[in-house]
Amino acid sequence: MFSQGQLIFAICFFVVFVIIMIISYRRDLKMHRFFYKGNLKVLAGFILFIFILFLIKIFFKR
Repeated sequence: MFSQGQLIFAICFFVVFVIIMIISYRRDLKMHRFFYKGNLKVLAGFILFIFILFLIKIFFKR
């Protein structure tokens, strides 16, 4: 399906990409904590909203 060279390139690219993403995230961690404070509340709100919609669907199905 893929040649050996393509597989080696894909594996190397993936490893380097993940390493660069980890380094970038750690470098910006202080900024993320400052700007995205309270994002867990928003996530909890979305999950609660989806759960309520699911309950309404089950309730009206019966």
